Amino acid sequence: MKGVGAVIVAAGAGRRFGGGKPFALLAGRPLVEWSLAAFEAHPLVQAIVLVLADDSGKVLYRTKFRKVIDVVRGGERRQDSVGCGFARLDPAATDVVLVHDGARPFVSAELIGRVVEAARLRGAAVPVVPVPDTIKEVDGGRVVRTIDRARFGRVQTPQAFSYPLLEKALAKARADGFRGTDDAVLIERCGAEVAVVEGDARNIKITTPLDLRIAEGLCHEDRPRV
Repeated sequence: MKGVGAVIVAAGAGRRFGGGKPFALLAGRPLVEWSLAAFEAHPLVQAIVLVLADDSGKVLYRTKFRKVIDVVRGGERRQDSVGCGFARLDPAATDVVLVHDGARPFVSAELIGRVVEAARLRGAAVPVVPVPDTIKEVDGGRVVRTIDRARFGRVQTPQAFSYPLLEKALAKARADGFRGTDDAVLIERCGAEVAVVEGDARNIKITTPLDLRIAEGLCHEDRPRV
């Protein structure tokens, strides 16, 4: 059986964070290394491509993480960066591609396993967590209606796709000049089904300095008490 390749994307400018987000320290470790370590340790993952704003860390990360096969420079937008990383995976050795935000440090082995299993069965899968808040549609500073939140979910990464399906979706998006907010929407545009698996509330995304403080709190909770 072919294996699983992971594209970890950490090439964004991080404007809301104040810049330098992939290398901000979380419990003494650069943020991006938390994701790298999670995928490195997972038995299903055979190859990792790390996408950064530049490729100056190629030697460092290929030395530090044995499954990192390449470190590449990202593109203008996230979707372009995914394409840059995807291009470095070997189609002869890859059946499922995982795409993960480098700013989600707490991805679990269980979550990785769930999305891989679902993608192998159905071609594409995303983790989703329930929306806890009441959802209002607003327009012009007023509430138009209240929407049934049970029909909506917050999508996380890693998102998982069969290699041929993601290849087709990326090519179609490039040809159409389409920009999506995540990778699954590119699959949807091809008319393919995207399966949903249970997400993880701890799998938070670090976007602002406040998020990093919350993540520090989660790290503190996980430390053994003496």
